[in-house]
Amino acid sequence: MKTLSGLLLALSFMVVACTSPQNTAVSPTSEVTTTPVPAAEQKTQSKLLVVTTVAPLTNIVSNIAGDRLEIKGIIPEGTDSHTFEPRPSDADILSKANLIIANGLHLESPTEKLAIASKPKETKIFELGSKTITQGQWLFDFSFPKEKGDPNPHLWVNTKYAEAYAKLAAEQLTTLDPAGKDYYATNLKNYLQRLEALDKATREIVASIPAKNRKLLTYHDSWAYWAREYGFQVIGAIQPSDFKEPSAKDVAKLIDQVRKVGVPAIFGSEVYPSKVEEQIAREANVKTANTADDELPGKGSANAIEDTNPEHTYIGMMANNMRIIASSLGGNSDLVKNLNTANVVGPTATK
Repeated sequence: MKTLSGLLLALSFMVVACTSPQNTAVSPTSEVTTTPVPAAEQKTQSKLLVVTTVAPLTNIVSNIAGDRLEIKGIIPEGTDSHTFEPRPSDADILSKANLIIANGLHLESPTEKLAIASKPKETKIFELGSKTITQGQWLFDFSFPKEKGDPNPHLWVNTKYAEAYAKLAAEQLTTLDPAGKDYYATNLKNYLQRLEALDKATREIVASIPAKNRKLLTYHDSWAYWAREYGFQVIGAIQPSDFKEPSAKDVAKLIDQVRKVGVPAIFGSEVYPSKVEEQIAREANVKTANTADDELPGKGSANAIEDTNPEHTYIGMMANNMRIIASSLGGNSDLVKNLNTANVVGPTATK
């Protein structure tokens, strides 16, 4: 019996020795710990990349693209898009682009040049402005004289052309991402309703301004296509075609012109700060105010999906311009008070 008991005791020690390590310790190499990529980040990484240029285009395109695509604007707000020189980091972004959407009409020449050099071979550069009007509809004027060959490229200031931009963007995004066709069509429909409301309010604003005051003298000549659509006359631009300050002789001519025409106000630009407009306004005894053509009001992102400010939009920019123009030229600025300026997608969509 002693022999049997001793044998059983020995066997029990062997079992404990074989099983205890598995229950009391884990080898450092027996389990690999990884940091999971958040679901939102995985989604972003898998999105196709669409690169845009100036803020109004970025805002228009992102309202159609919503959260199906990644939209990146290259040209910072408050920057002269005509002379903006892309940064080395922009080349990296362009090298990953699946689609590049620009205005064209020679607006972003340095950026488009870099895009051609940096983009993947199969990536398309689509110019909204060049596809919206024909060469016969180009406007040449004070800042963009015909002898220099560069037409005025600021089509989007005309809300009807902004509608065309939105439709063209929807077509391009659908071609890039056919599975999103219905999604883009819905966003386009909702966004066009907002643009139609802006167009209606703009016509009411213009009608409220005395006919003799429907004249514009601006610093940068960006209102030509808007004026043609809404019945205004552009009487001049302070900034010459080389984008430098005007000469003393040019300033004297502008002062005489403002006095002769009798317009009650002239308009400068926050993107092109200059004391010349103040001099002209002082000597011609008129008011001055700043309008914007590619800088959205307030703080925010031009990308609708990232934006939390319902006024920092293309529609918000134009509503603010209408308010400024109306109050400066004797019109009713309250006509844009109830305009919905928010994006149709992103954080401001339901606000």
